[in-house]
Amino acid sequence: MSEEYDVIVVGAGNAAMCAALSAHEHGAKVVILERAPEEEAGGNSRYTAGAMRFAHNGLQDIMTLVDLTDEEIENNDFGTYTTDQYYDDMFRVTQYRTDPQLCETLVTRSLETAQWMRTKGMRFMPMYNRQAFKVDGKMKFWGGLVLEYWGGGHGIWEMQSKIAGDLNIPILFEHRAIELIYDNEKVRGVKVKHDGKVRDMHAKSVVLASGGFESNSDWRTRYLGPGWDLVKVRGTRHNMGEGIKMALDIGAMPYGNWSGCHAVGWDLNAPEFGDLSVGDNFQKHSYPLGVIVNAEGERFVDEGADFRNYTYAKYGREILNQSGQFAWQIFDSKVLHLLRDEYRIRQMTKVSANTLEELVTKLEGVNPDQALKTLQEYNAAVMTDVKFNPAILDGRGTKGLAVPKSNWANVLDEPPFEAYAITCGVTFTFGGLRIDENGAVVDTDLRPIPGLYAAGELVGGLFYFNYAGGTGLMSGAVFGRQAGQAAAQAAA
Repeated sequence: MSEEYDVIVVGAGNAAMCAALSAHEHGAKVVILERAPEEEAGGNSRYTAGAMRFAHNGLQDIMTLVDLTDEEIENNDFGTYTTDQYYDDMFRVTQYRTDPQLCETLVTRSLETAQWMRTKGMRFMPMYNRQAFKVDGKMKFWGGLVLEYWGGGHGIWEMQSKIAGDLNIPILFEHRAIELIYDNEKVRGVKVKHDGKVRDMHAKSVVLASGGFESNSDWRTRYLGPGWDLVKVRGTRHNMGEGIKMALDIGAMPYGNWSGCHAVGWDLNAPEFGDLSVGDNFQKHSYPLGVIVNAEGERFVDEGADFRNYTYAKYGREILNQSGQFAWQIFDSKVLHLLRDEYRIRQMTKVSANTLEELVTKLEGVNPDQALKTLQEYNAAVMTDVKFNPAILDGRGTKGLAVPKSNWANVLDEPPFEAYAITCGVTFTFGGLRIDENGAVVDTDLRPIPGLYAAGELVGGLFYFNYAGGTGLMSGAVFGRQAGQAAAQAAA
């Protein structure tokens, strides 16, 4: 059996859906292939909080994306996040390794892409619970993030799949792309496995948007290094790197930080793969408000080095490097009301106590004597003369510690005390395929492979070492839109 389309999109996450909508907008007959069953569809995007990082010049730009009441306009300080700030963040967190061309495309097209998404029917809302603190009577947004998809990850899938359905773009579930149809001149479709049978699906263009290799323990160990087979996978179990492999098999050029990934603090007893009923709430990202200790009872990172958005994706690796691959986050009652929503779910590993002496005895796997000493030394080192302000880099740090805390340091002295056990959770991998300015996959001679395009996690070269929160969904949308348009135009 043979089927003919203008554009085949492999994957059904945010990048893939944006590619499909863009290709359809430009006149292409599109089909979406999703490896997962329908109840698990939507890729890693379905497991996210839905944050979108885009450049903006304040309220007027925000109002092009979301409807605000007069009260919201009066009581919110969205600030600005200029293209220069976006560039600075991208180059700083990647140690100036991000591909300049890809970075420029991401930054300069971020706002217009978000606006395009709204015209397609996608909805956004302010990130009140995760990215804002009340300061002087107003909700002040921090760290370059202000909006998220309505309904988070579930909302992304519900909105995008409905839009595709309304446009009569078919989504074929449990259709696993296993090989590109390539005649050494052009990609002409994919071989698809469904119900144990393999068939050819022909197309004039193919867009690969099937995620990284974070769910493949073999590849994680091979490319990320020893110990990475031990981590939890935050999202879908279906991102096995197959889209990357299919392209490499026909001569595509690998690119980017293959030994790097987005990895965070994740509940110690979370399941092997993501759980859609919990979503991203196994994460524990309020650590800038407390301290983290390892099995030896010692602190090992600067919890307040920067806003959470710029440290959380690299601290997972730091946790993995500790004895037993775990740590405990510790808070006192002064900040409990500031903790993110994920600290209030039922499925988490938590202990509490009325004294630090009692708390350290409840930290399973931790040296209690050293932990107590660490906490006491930390308390003595806090610069209490500096005002605490969680909405800015407040400079309220510590003095004299081998591992400093640079901002938001508070003495742990008000019970009850709470502690949360965490391990490393991998989100997505940074290495992938090289694309040109049009989203075309290039070969090892840096020439575009006719008929082949890519977007999303499997695009390499954008992220190195670290990550700025919200750039994943944004880059997926930007490059998905770009790849879809180019694929449709090539198919015309």
